Amino acid sequence: MQQGDTISAIATPRGEGGIGIVRISGEHAIDVAAAIFRAAGGRSLKGLDSHCALYGRIFDEKGRVVDEAIALLMRTPHSYTAEDVVELQCHGGMLPLRKVLSLTWQHGARPAERGEFTKRAFLNGRLDLSQAQAVMDIIEARTDASLTMAAGHLTGHFSKGIHDMRHDILGMIAHIEAAIDFPEDEVDDVLTYDIQEKVVEIRNKISGMLKTAHAGRILRDGLMTAIIGKPNVGKSSLLNSLLREERAIVTEIPGTTRDSIEEYADVGGIPLRIIDTAGIRSTDDVVERIGVEKARTYADKAALVLALFDASRPLSHEDEEILTLVRQHDAILLLNKCDLAMVTTPQLLAAHAPQQTIIPISTHTGAGFSQLVECIRSRVYDGAAAGDEGDFVTDARQAEILRQADAHLEASLRTIEADMGLDFISIDLRSAWEKLGELTGETVGEDIINEIFSKFCIGK
Repeated sequence: MQQGDTISAIATPRGEGGIGIVRISGEHAIDVAAAIFRAAGGRSLKGLDSHCALYGRIFDEKGRVVDEAIALLMRTPHSYTAEDVVELQCHGGMLPLRKVLSLTWQHGARPAERGEFTKRAFLNGRLDLSQAQAVMDIIEARTDASLTMAAGHLTGHFSKGIHDMRHDILGMIAHIEAAIDFPEDEVDDVLTYDIQEKVVEIRNKISGMLKTAHAGRILRDGLMTAIIGKPNVGKSSLLNSLLREERAIVTEIPGTTRDSIEEYADVGGIPLRIIDTAGIRSTDDVVERIGVEKARTYADKAALVLALFDASRPLSHEDEEILTLVRQHDAILLLNKCDLAMVTTPQLLAAHAPQQTIIPISTHTGAGFSQLVECIRSRVYDGAAAGDEGDFVTDARQAEILRQADAHLEASLRTIEADMGLDFISIDLRSAWEKLGELTGETVGEDIINEIFSKFCIGK
């Protein structure tokens, strides 16, 4: 990527819509836009003030009108990329948008790479790395809690905690270097005691952040959840209830669901990636048998298993097989049809699965669903405070960096206990300071930066 290049891309989703945007950014963005856009009133785009808009038309190389458009100008540094940016807001059909985009390339722009607009915002200092990552998290947020977490990162809430820790560590390093430069002051004992206290305080903060990593990853990526059970136990009805829509076909005929259905559901603010599987049973039907095998596979892969049983009937051979299947998994056992006379009770089911959580529910009346939602929420948050999602660690990379920084801080405490001298303490502290800088991008390598932004969509 050449940072000085002028880039352009379609910044709105594929498909037809009321509006479609071609975004241009870089040193020559205004020149490129002015070459293809003419304002209806004859005003020059080049003379327009920042954050002003002009109505006009896009013309091709032969002077033919391609589309009507509004040109929105944002001059450096007050733009998304902190460069000159022009957004051409056209009609939302793919053909005119592609034509407008092609014209920008003919007049000096080049195709933007994945995430290049946000990457430029990061490289130009408008966003740190945590904020830049949060841009895609906001776009992909599936629940209010997911959005709150992403917004907290985008507004710098998460980064502030990291900056504060780095500031404190740098202060300790500065005191150590001053003590080394002026050894006659003999403050080593007092200094090391103060450092020990401060390091322990920072480690406690990191420990608290790491406790949010499990919930943060799930809020960002969703919790893979498999619904399993024998045929006609209510799996598809459960899926429809969680989705609050009739997504799966529900009939009294066993084996209706032959393949797996996958959907995202907002369950108490938790994005569940729910897979409704085929009923597990012995069958001679080739297609259904494939579905049953896929159900077993999904149960093995899922982070959470919702195993359904029919409370109105005694446990069958298929039920016992399912109980064996989920014994080694993080499962919630759901006794469906609790609104009917219960033949299989929670106590009876608990005798077969003493370690599992059992919740009576009714997909018909909605009974037990609030308890199910709270059970899922408690498993996901697991000690993390709901409502503080803006401080949550959102992915495995962030969690690993925090663990490595904590290891350096732990090493500094061992160095102090071993009385190895201020120089060695400073080395450990500086390593922790540099490691934390990888979260905000201040000390991260170019290869990591490229990898992160390669996951973005083109146009963002």
